Amino acid sequence: MSAADFRKLADLFPNETVTHSYVQDIELPPVDGTSPGTFALVTLDNGLDHSKPTTLGPNTLIELGTVLEGLKERAARGEIAGVGVTGKPYFLVAGADLSTVKSVSGREQGKWMAQLGHDVYSTLATLGVPSFAFINGIALGGGLEIALQSTYRTVSTGAGALALPEAFIGLIPGWGGVYILPRLIGPENALKVMIENPLTNNRTLTGPQAYQLGMADAMFEPADFVEQSLAWAAKVIAGAVAPERANAVDPSAPEVAARWSAAVAKGRAFVEAKTSNASPAPAKVLDVMEANRTLTQAQSAGLECETLADLMQTDEFRSTVYAFLDLVQRRSKRPAGAPDRKLARPVTKIGVVGAGLMASQLALLFARQLKVPVVLTDIDQARVDKGVGYVHAEVDKLLAKGRISPDAANRTRALVTGSVSKEAFADADFVIEAVFEELNIKKQVFKEVEAIVSAKCILATNTSSLSVTAMAEDLEHPERLVGFHFFNPVAVMPLLEIVRAPKTDDAVLATAFELAKGLKKSAVRVLDAPAFVVNRVLLRLMGEVTAAFDEGTPAEVADNALRPMGLPMTPFVLGAMVGLPVAQHVQESLHAAFGDRFRVSRNLQALIDNGVTSIWAVQNGAPVPGPDGKPFIPAETLALMSFGSAPSTGEEVLRRTQDALAEEIGLMLEEGVVAGPEDIDLCMILGAGWPMFLGGITPYLDRVGASERVNGKKFLAPGVASEPA
Repeated sequence: MSAADFRKLADLFPNETVTHSYVQDIELPPVDGTSPGTFALVTLDNGLDHSKPTTLGPNTLIELGTVLEGLKERAARGEIAGVGVTGKPYFLVAGADLSTVKSVSGREQGKWMAQLGHDVYSTLATLGVPSFAFINGIALGGGLEIALQSTYRTVSTGAGALALPEAFIGLIPGWGGVYILPRLIGPENALKVMIENPLTNNRTLTGPQAYQLGMADAMFEPADFVEQSLAWAAKVIAGAVAPERANAVDPSAPEVAARWSAAVAKGRAFVEAKTSNASPAPAKVLDVMEANRTLTQAQSAGLECETLADLMQTDEFRSTVYAFLDLVQRRSKRPAGAPDRKLARPVTKIGVVGAGLMASQLALLFARQLKVPVVLTDIDQARVDKGVGYVHAEVDKLLAKGRISPDAANRTRALVTGSVSKEAFADADFVIEAVFEELNIKKQVFKEVEAIVSAKCILATNTSSLSVTAMAEDLEHPERLVGFHFFNPVAVMPLLEIVRAPKTDDAVLATAFELAKGLKKSAVRVLDAPAFVVNRVLLRLMGEVTAAFDEGTPAEVADNALRPMGLPMTPFVLGAMVGLPVAQHVQESLHAAFGDRFRVSRNLQALIDNGVTSIWAVQNGAPVPGPDGKPFIPAETLALMSFGSAPSTGEEVLRRTQDALAEEIGLMLEEGVVAGPEDIDLCMILGAGWPMFLGGITPYLDRVGASERVNGKKFLAPGVASEPA
């Protein structure tokens, strides 16, 4: 590919936010009284503040490549002894510009983009003098690959978010990472970085963790990181320091070849367990890693470019970019239907009604994130003490893990108190209930609280399925009540469904959205409709699978029918995790509201009545394999149930569930439960952990034809996620 082709590609993106390459000549500090020479330090900076990360697009890469070519010429003339690359504060580079990648049209342009990266990075690797990467902050994807292509690397102890997350976003680490990393840190560690971490909530590494794996040769403190890195580079160039790489391997060695194959096999099993191979990218990472053990780096680069070009054209990649960029990165930060934030009221004290597990989790979250006093109440002192004790124990765990400072731990413990009297809420600005999911109990709670709190105090319910409107019926000020629905575990799940009842006023709603922001949660405004969004979608899905089982479909067939969707767990496992009584209770409320679309299973009720917690035999919450290695239903559980004589195939159950979801989501949109299908997708990603490569759910339903089969049209406009950009 010629320079003219690269320029043609860059010209397609005139609005790219360019990360510029600024060069500074630095005289290296003396080593044994002699300076090793002049060092060219390249700083990558887009000129924006730290909230706008540096990224890599075609124009950025061309500028970096031009700078590196100039430095290569200077090195040939003996003008410089080394080259370093670092970033603006808090960043090396946050990876490829997904807005640009998303807009690449056709396979040929995708291949050009892949080849451009390799062309630039190969220059960094062949400067004729040692190259250094000073990893001062976030280094993701192509940003980390810049470091990997360098001869040597230093990392700051304060650096966070180092990763090769491409398997998560539908690509491969295709600018050399998939080739270099297993050779640098061993195939097992490379598997952790390229497969296990991305597919485990897109986990990243800290600077110290990366150093421990061998991804960096030296580590320094943030305060004088660049200065220390330059001094270390001087010693390396002068020959006074020779970095040792204990985890580096030679893939041609027989014992390493065996380790390589074992790591790839382990990776394939992990991908199957995590995604059911529903997205092609993770398997492609492993394919390229497996192949490149016997390839040269140039040969691997060719394979990487072809693979990237193919993956950029997949529905799963487009859905992931839609989910990650358009929804998680953009829409979640500007919630549809949120009132003007200027209407929000200050919240200086919070009350929590109840002291059970959910209430205690809420109290901990409020205290840690909002740093305001939180008081728990319950019907007796033992329950109150248990709730406060839970919060203190969790704080102790955070302290032991080094995730909170001693001062912060002491402050958080002091903020959470308990009382058996709701009089403790008299000066609260916000009171949320987390009591048993029964309407009359919640109404009684709010009646008692309203008699105590000030006229400006906001009342909130954490209900997962009950009517917020009905809860407000007997209040003197129904306009003060809002739904504030968290997902379990509270500290982990990022979604908040904020429910506006007909009389909820704008100030109350605005305060709820501001609280969500303060809690570092993503809020979606939902209509007061049974089960709101996430539970309504989940229960429709679980109901279809359970109905197929009740009709005579074998349990293994029914429970595994949705594996092509790549969901985080099967319906029967999800039911056991949620709790069969809880799932059945919500299903009953949905049946009462919507009829036979939500069928109540007599078999599940029989299990609940007999104290059975799971259809499958389980141990520690996970299905126990039988003699054939597969989950099984204990004979005593099977004896409690009865079945029809109309079994379905797995394909039939999958199609039936797809159509049911398309129907339910279509009805939710007609009812105005949310502003658009994007909000349903965002809810399923953040509230149910559904994979990015589904795009939430509606791009998937568009892709498999369910939207048009049921509703006569797709949910999303062409080009959003289900069509080439």
